[in-house]
Amino acid sequence: MTPDPGQSPIDPNKIAYVYMQMADHIAERIAKGELRPGARLPGERDLAAEYGVAHLTARRATRELRDRGLVVTLPSKGTFIAHPESDDTAGGDQQ
Repeated sequence: MTPDPGQSPIDPNKIAYVYMQMADHIAERIAKGELRPGARLPGERDLAAEYGVAHLTARRATRELRDRGLVVTLPSKGTFIAHPESDDTAGGDQQ
């Protein structure tokens, strides 16, 4: 999940919180299918190193992704890409 070498998706001059830029970048990768449902995200310290941000910034980005429903965190297990909720899971053929 490493950003392109020498090409960080984080722009410190942009008028946006760094954690939101990071969360938006990861959300974009989920939407594109680069990160599949059930896949484990790297730990917060590893994410921080990959994106060149502070550990607490990576933690805040993970929390933002959780709030959006894009990831699920299981204590002592890790953070995983959430399975999308299907509109047709509530039974049968409805046409």
